[in-house]
Amino acid sequence: MTEKQKTTEEKKEKKPAEETVKEEKTTEAPKKQRGAQNTVFIGGKPPMNYVLAVITSLSASNAKEVTLKARGRAITTAVDTAEITRRRFIKDLKVSKISTGTEEMPAREGENRTRMVSTMEITLTKG
Repeated sequence: MTEKQKTTEEKKEKKPAEETVKEEKTTEAPKKQRGAQNTVFIGGKPPMNYVLAVITSLSASNAKEVTLKARGRAITTAVDTAEITRRRFIKDLKVSKISTGTEEMPAREGENRTRMVSTMEITLTKG
């Protein structure tokens, strides 16, 4: 055997080991998401889309609470989502915690200053 053939055989032997490492990484990802499973991030979609997400997360995982997170203009959608879910669909749902804050966002292209964006978290609890 020449040295080139030896190195290609070694590379072939190493590939299965690399694949097992990749498989291990994919199995670790869902474990990290379990804590954030009952969090709904609110964006620019209509409130009923997020109402469905809240109802699904409450019923699918038998969780007792869900947290809605929103920033900027989406805060109004988060409030609408919480109220629609509470009043129309799940009557025994209570707002257990509301927290507000501000995040500093980097400047856009052509701007000099950083932007301050309001944030809100609404925690809904089944009673």
